[in-house]
Amino acid sequence: MRILVTGGASGLGEAITRRLAKELGNVLFITYHRSKKNAEIIEKDLSNVHSIYCDFCNSNDIQNLQRQMIDMQLDVLINNAYVGEYSHTHFHNISGEVFLNDFTNSVVPTIAITQTAIQEFRKRKKGNIVTILTSFLFSSTPIGSAVYLANKAYLAKLSQVWALENVKFNICSNTVSPSFMLTNAGKNIDERLIELMIDAHPIKKLLTADEAAESVMTLIINTQNLNGFNLIVNSAKDVV
Repeated sequence: MRILVTGGASGLGEAITRRLAKELGNVLFITYHRSKKNAEIIEKDLSNVHSIYCDFCNSNDIQNLQRQMIDMQLDVLINNAYVGEYSHTHFHNISGEVFLNDFTNSVVPTIAITQTAIQEFRKRKKGNIVTILTSFLFSSTPIGSAVYLANKAYLAKLSQVWALENVKFNICSNTVSPSFMLTNAGKNIDERLIELMIDAHPIKKLLTADEAAESVMTLIINTQNLNGFNLIVNSAKDVV
C-alpha cells in the first residue's frame, strides 16, 4: 500500500509511521514541520519512508503537498496532524481568535488534503481514509480542551460524510479515537491532571502511541463493510 501520514514524524504520527512501515510492500509518505531531525532519522531507519516538509499554517505548502499527492498514487490517507494547543483555559476565557486560528490551521488544511485524496481515490475506485480523533469526544472532557475538542468533533462528522458520499467508489472513511497519551500534543498538561487520569483509568496506565498505532493498522486492513466507523481506544472507560 502507498500511504500518506500527515504529521508522521513525531508522537503518535511517528508510531503510526513505524508500525505501517514494518509491513512488506508498504510505501509511506509523511509530512513534518518542526520535526525535521526526527524525519531524517525515520528515513534513515526505514528505506520505504519518504518525508515531506509541510507547514499547515502555510497555504503554499498545502498546495505543494496536494500537487505531490497526485503522483503518489495513494491507497491510504491518515489524517493525523494537528496544529494548535491541546489545552488552553476555561471556555469563557478563550478568545474567538484562538478558535478561528486553530480551525484555520488544523481543520482547513485537513479538508484540502482529504479533498485531493478523495478525487484521486474516485478515479481509481478505491481508497481508505483514517482520521485521528480523541476518546474525550465520548467521555468527560478535560478542562481547557474546548478548542481542540471542537475541531475534532468537526472532523468526526466530516469523516462520516466522506464515508457516505464515497462508499460506491469503494472508498472507506473511518476514525480512531485514542485516549490521552503522553506525546508532544499534551506536553503542557498539568502533571496533577495526568496523575488524576492515570488514577481514573480502568487499567491504571495511559495509552501508548504504539498501542494506538495498532488500532490504525486495524482500520487500514479492513474490508469495505467497515465504513463510517469510529474505533474508541480507551480500555472501556465511560462505556455506556
